[in-house]
Amino acid sequence: MSPATSPLRRWSRKGAILLSLLAGTTAVIALAPRFMGSEKTVKHLTHTVARDTLAVMVTENGAVESSNNKEIKCLVKGGSTVLWVIETGTIVQPGDELVKLDQSQIEDKILQQKIVYESALANKITAESDVAVAETSVTEYLEGTYQEEKSKIEKEIFEAEQALRKAELSLQSALRLTAKGVVKDLQLEGEQFAVDSARKDLELKRTRLESLEKYNKVKSLQELRSKLRAAQAKLASFEASLELEKARLDREKLQLANCVIKADTAGMVIFPSMAAWKDTPDIAEGAVVREQQTLLMIPDVSNMQVKVGIHESKIDRLKVGMKAKVQLQDLVLEGTVSEIAEVTRPAGWWTGNLVKYDTKIKLDPHPSLKPGMSAIVDIILAEHKDVITVPVAAIVEGANGFFCWVQSSDGVKKRAIRVGDTNDQFTVVLDGLNVGDAVILNPLAFVEEAQAIAIDPASEKDNAAPANKETRKEANTTSANSGS
Repeated sequence: MSPATSPLRRWSRKGAILLSLLAGTTAVIALAPRFMGSEKTVKHLTHTVARDTLAVMVTENGAVESSNNKEIKCLVKGGSTVLWVIETGTIVQPGDELVKLDQSQIEDKILQQKIVYESALANKITAESDVAVAETSVTEYLEGTYQEEKSKIEKEIFEAEQALRKAELSLQSALRLTAKGVVKDLQLEGEQFAVDSARKDLELKRTRLESLEKYNKVKSLQELRSKLRAAQAKLASFEASLELEKARLDREKLQLANCVIKADTAGMVIFPSMAAWKDTPDIAEGAVVREQQTLLMIPDVSNMQVKVGIHESKIDRLKVGMKAKVQLQDLVLEGTVSEIAEVTRPAGWWTGNLVKYDTKIKLDPHPSLKPGMSAIVDIILAEHKDVITVPVAAIVEGANGFFCWVQSSDGVKKRAIRVGDTNDQFTVVLDGLNVGDAVILNPLAFVEEAQAIAIDPASEKDNAAPANKETRKEANTTSANSGS
């Protein structure tokens, strides 16, 4: 026995047929009032083929929101705790309080930072005094100490020059007296020694002056200026430290101011959208919020839109600019697809693992539009005018394509058809049926041949079919080209 005809597979197909029969019967009952316009009793429920307009659309639920929201965020570093928050839906004016956050920890930090700041300020004042003293020391040396030492040495040089001249005159007098025999040679040697001593003393004084100019002055200035630079560097360090501590203090004061959030524009305050799996809002009294978390939003009601999730099976057919019908309770508005997400929204157990893409529908301004309103959105994917359509319940798919069964005077006849686009209720028929044909609804429930094809599509051997089976994608393309 081949795998294709195994008992397990046969029972699987029979189960599928039973489910199809049940679903088809339900569909027929739903469509019966539309297709049973005649009072004449017929053996099967039929539908008369005609030309009609077929609109293919995707319907999703969404919510109205603003495309331009003023976000109110938590600016407190490290986050905080909500003490009070305004009620959602409240109309506010600029300056109105929206949220109050816990200030106690920030106030403690401000007190601690003030102590550090005052200490840095004291260090700066001390360093400024040290710099002033160092600058004064340099001036004092150049204009005082140095000039005093220089003048003192110059005076000593002057006195040494006078003493030398006096000794030289005394020596000359002694020489004259020695020549006359009045002064002895020993006394003359004493006068010569006095001259030499005065000359040596003058040279010493001049050497001291030269040393003062060339070495002592330079050395003293280097020492004093080095102390001045050190004092200036220390002052710069304390100034930078003071600026740093002041900036920290200012930041803490700003954090304190950020604990009271006020509106800077007029409008209606709303909460941000909650995660799908949450039952309570993120923002409430006692809630812990993080830095940069969006707490509230003030939407721009002049730019409203509806955001819906489009299933991955339909996203390829969706294009920006497509028309959409948006139903908001008793209000129906026209919209336009303005944006299609490139990346799917996260899927999980809370979404039934459905893969959807966020799509935004732009709405024209309307006074009745409010953020958060629920909406039912119908996006028209294609519209086919003057085409042959049949109910989906009248079509059976086999191995060689799609088939319908037509009721005629000669009995029930199978027709191979070529299908096009569908809206899950009706399907465009491109070939195989004519206007006026009466196709049997739910042939799986009434026609044994249809049941056999559904149970084992490989058993269908009709090679004379007028149209081969095509993929739904190719049919959709052909139908879209024939539509308006």
